Amino acid sequence: MIIGDRNTDEHVLIIAEIGNNHEGNFDTAVRLVRAAADCGVDGVKFQTYKTEYYVSKSDSARFARLKSFELSYSQFEELSKLAHSLNLLFLSTPFDLESARLLKTFVDAYKIASGDINFYPLLDAVADSEMPILLSTGASDFDLISQAVNHIETVRKKKNLPGNLALLHCTSCYPVPPEQTNLQSIRFLSDKFDYSVGYSDHTMGIEASLTAVALGARIIEKHFTLSKSFSSFRDHQLSSDPPEMRELVKKAHLVSTIIGSCGKKVQTCEAEMVPAIRRSIVAGVDLPAGHTITWGDLTWIRPANGIPPGDEYILLGKKLKKSIKFGNNIFEGDVE
Repeated sequence: MIIGDRNTDEHVLIIAEIGNNHEGNFDTAVRLVRAAADCGVDGVKFQTYKTEYYVSKSDSARFARLKSFELSYSQFEELSKLAHSLNLLFLSTPFDLESARLLKTFVDAYKIASGDINFYPLLDAVADSEMPILLSTGASDFDLISQAVNHIETVRKKKNLPGNLALLHCTSCYPVPPEQTNLQSIRFLSDKFDYSVGYSDHTMGIEASLTAVALGARIIEKHFTLSKSFSSFRDHQLSSDPPEMRELVKKAHLVSTIIGSCGKKVQTCEAEMVPAIRRSIVAGVDLPAGHTITWGDLTWIRPANGIPPGDEYILLGKKLKKSIKFGNNIFEGDVE
């Protein structure tokens, strides 16, 4: 999958999920973007919404908190410009149709939250372009995921648009207990769908994200905060702070490098070792000239500077033209 100038086939994409950790303060949002850039991530992601089109006013406490966290569209556009100036991708999760339409002009990709995997009007709104879509799959089984994927594909095929979709494995609780992280789902999704697969991490620490990379995740989304004790807002505690995010970036790229590519070939660093670790056929005893070679006359030692094991037929039953001392190579020219 290509997002902006990044290709997930060539590079594991690490996204700092800022979400609502700015708590409605634009200056804090700016600080978070700059801090994320300093950590070496590939992109930052926010959440964009109008609260009245997101949650019910009857849920008064949640409504009030989310309303206080709102940033304006113009502020998000400023954050996008800042991110791009710092060589970061800018992504956001729209939670209403208006936000989806307005984000289209300045995001590099949309993220669809796990809770909205069956919010088909929103899927229509984001699929109605070539914009990359990251679809989170928390609290969903294979059938529900398939329905969402098929819906996006149908919308895009009608307009002859590319799929441009990635699926993110996710467990939708905060924080996720280790025994319910279920990272094998990454391999499952890779086998079932012909799209890039990633991981949206809600666990404590970075171990799950690193394991996800080892299992084939090409996108890692990890919540990001300036400080785990920034406030009582839940997301800060399960987010990575700058030191932890730097460690994640460094180790994720190391894990990706260590994994390498699928297949088996001689690596550059081991090529010069091949002659030293392979064997050659040599005389297993002192052999006189005119002797007819039998299996019992042979042994095999390093290095590989003569006839290799498996080619004994070249020598067996042949007469030696000259005597050969124990341990010395027997070459094809030594027999008749």
